[in-house]
Amino acid sequence: MQLMKKILVTGANGFIGQSICEALFKANRLFAGTIRSKGFKSSNDNIEYIPVDDIGNSTNWKIALKGVDCIIHCAGRAHIMKKIDANEKKILNSVNVDGTKQLAKQASELGVKRLVFLSSIKVNGEVTQEKEIFRYNDTPNPKDAYAKSKLEAEKVLWKVSSELGLEIVIVRLPLVYGFDVRGNLARLIKLIKSNVFLPLSLVKNRRSMIGIDNLVDLLNHCIDNLNASGKTFLASDGEDLSTPELIKLIASSMRKKANLFPLPIFMLKFLGLVFGRREEINRLVGSLMIDNTYTKEILDWTPSVSVEEGIRRMVQGK
Repeated sequence: MQLMKKILVTGANGFIGQSICEALFKANRLFAGTIRSKGFKSSNDNIEYIPVDDIGNSTNWKIALKGVDCIIHCAGRAHIMKKIDANEKKILNSVNVDGTKQLAKQASELGVKRLVFLSSIKVNGEVTQEKEIFRYNDTPNPKDAYAKSKLEAEKVLWKVSSELGLEIVIVRLPLVYGFDVRGNLARLIKLIKSNVFLPLSLVKNRRSMIGIDNLVDLLNHCIDNLNASGKTFLASDGEDLSTPELIKLIASSMRKKANLFPLPIFMLKFLGLVFGRREEINRLVGSLMIDNTYTKEILDWTPSVSVEEGIRRMVQGK
């Protein structure tokens, strides 16, 4: 175990970044966070936030990197559920690839020991078929521009590591859930809360996720564990759920009944195509299973919060 003296969290005002900062604060770790907007208002005045310009190949990270031993790189262009144009692809590569390379190079120059990069399970692929499961050593198979940008960022980091000696840790994430979650899961919670009937009772998929508390604990292991260096880890709670099971857990946490009714899967996919929601429907009906055995073994880590408890915390807050 090597105890890192100071930690930098990029994207500290994001859903994951805020949770990491709060955990580091509670653990009395020395750290700072970078944000892109000076107008960000934190609920914790004791956390140091350092504004940086737009992330790309000219970002100056040096002020934020002063005295830092380890970086948790959360900042990046997020995945969006729609067809993207050439301009969006350019932005994805600028932020996720060029920005990451710039951070890694400057970190190496200033003596940072380790960089923990939050990548995506989409690097492995979009779905797993029957009896298939994604593993840490699978050949990457990214399908869309976002996943490809994450894989390119990983490659850039390994290159910087080989040339400049910076320790790299890759963590590929599935859906991360928790209190104040955003995106599609937030919309699903809203629908359940509004007692909307959902045509998903026939869905028999299995999907891996990770709760924010388990993820923060995992990242804490990545900061100091000597065995983490040079490794790629897949993150999950280890308790896969079908979409109906997820909906039932959310509804139960609200003390509500899940309003599910049957609709053939082919009809769901057809409606998704008609209304431009194909990717969202594919996520609701498709499987994505992750094997986190390697992660647990190398890091001596076990998810401490059950899916049921994690869902309750997401819905009710802590």
